[in-house]
Amino acid sequence: MDPTGILETARRLRREIPGDVHEHIVEAIYSDAARIADRSVTRPGRGARPTFDRSLDRILTSRLWGFPIMLLLFALMFWITIIGANAPSGWLADFFIGWLWPILREVMVDLGFPAWLTGLTVDGMYLSMAWVISVMLPPMAIFFPLFTMLEDFGYLPRVAFNMDRLFKSVGAHGKQTMSTMMGFGCNATGVVATRIIDSPRERLIAIITNNFALCNGRWPTQILIASIFIGVLVPAHWAGLVSAAAVTGVALLGLGFTLVVSWVLSRSVLKGEVSSFSLELPPYRPPAILQTLYTSLIDRTIFVLWRAIVFAIPAGAAIWLIANIQVGDASLAHWLIYRLDPVGLALGLNGVILIAYVVAIPANEIVVPTILMLTVLVAGVHGVGAGAGVMFELDSDTATKGVLEAGGWTLLTAINLMLFSLLHNPCSTTIYTIYKETGSVKWTVVSTLLPVAIGVLVTFSVAFVWRLFA
Repeated sequence: MDPTGILETARRLRREIPGDVHEHIVEAIYSDAARIADRSVTRPGRGARPTFDRSLDRILTSRLWGFPIMLLLFALMFWITIIGANAPSGWLADFFIGWLWPILREVMVDLGFPAWLTGLTVDGMYLSMAWVISVMLPPMAIFFPLFTMLEDFGYLPRVAFNMDRLFKSVGAHGKQTMSTMMGFGCNATGVVATRIIDSPRERLIAIITNNFALCNGRWPTQILIASIFIGVLVPAHWAGLVSAAAVTGVALLGLGFTLVVSWVLSRSVLKGEVSSFSLELPPYRPPAILQTLYTSLIDRTIFVLWRAIVFAIPAGAAIWLIANIQVGDASLAHWLIYRLDPVGLALGLNGVILIAYVVAIPANEIVVPTILMLTVLVAGVHGVGAGAGVMFELDSDTATKGVLEAGGWTLLTAINLMLFSLLHNPCSTTIYTIYKETGSVKWTVVSTLLPVAIGVLVTFSVAFVWRLFA
């Protein structure tokens, strides 16, 4: 309808509506406006009337309580994720590895397939996929719904509000808080979440630094190493607390690196003005459970898991091949580890760890099984594992520590592995996502190699200082 028609309709309605009804409508509009103003506007000598949203915001966005509550909420969310994922991960591992894997091997043998093909497909490619599903699926299926519930409730905009000043001080965008928090579930999802940042420069900073958020694929490594090497340094009743504090410290260190690297980038190759943005704090509302489950499980969990599986399958093949291809009198794995050992030891690590992180680029979830398999292979540990190229984990932390110590591990190795687990290249899924989001080979390479360079510098420095005062 054109403006003339609208105006004519308004005049007609004005003529047809009785005067007293018209006055009642106008009076009702003004009454509603007065009630809203009385509740929302601060006047001299009298503050605005408290509402549920306003009262909650006074706590959640306050300078005194905002940050502690935020840390406690996310710590609780991580704790629920870690504790809640233990049993489902065990069930999936029992099914895919404990039950289905031997059946597949037996079927391949019964059908007369050569041993090398059985090893490559079942012991390599299938096992790699099985580990990724077992370790990756349960934490994501718990973390993403919890994260989405906080988002639907309206709390995440309050987190961005609290962190805005901190991120602005390093030349980044306040909304980077949201993508960083999402990165704790999965860095690939965190990279996609940077779409909420309008500034291309600040979005690029958020993409490059997202890998410093400790994703769920790295939590199991952190928890295992902290439990068997750091928790044992204190009395048993303090072990769990100290181990948790060590893992939390690494996660907070990652946040520190996010801020420092953002500051460096914003004052060098990505120099520019910090953009301002108006952040609307939406009203608090109960999450829509069905929509939350769909968004988190289908749009995020399944999508990311499928990408990880696609990249994990060839990684399993590579792991089996380097353990079984012979170069002279030793396997290719022996040959590579022997040559990388000097570099690894200089970093407070070893050649096994370096090889594991190279071949496990597709998924952080297979780092520990790969390390154990390679350690048994090169250290000559008998009665453990199922053969060359067959990744495995042990049920007992004591047995795991025994295998690692047989491979020459010390407390320095454990500490630097925790640091290198934080500061190393993104997984293949995240690298691919970075390329898709940036469309740039240059920035994909920078995002991949920058964490590695920082990790090498940090672990070398720690190893140097450790040996200096040892």
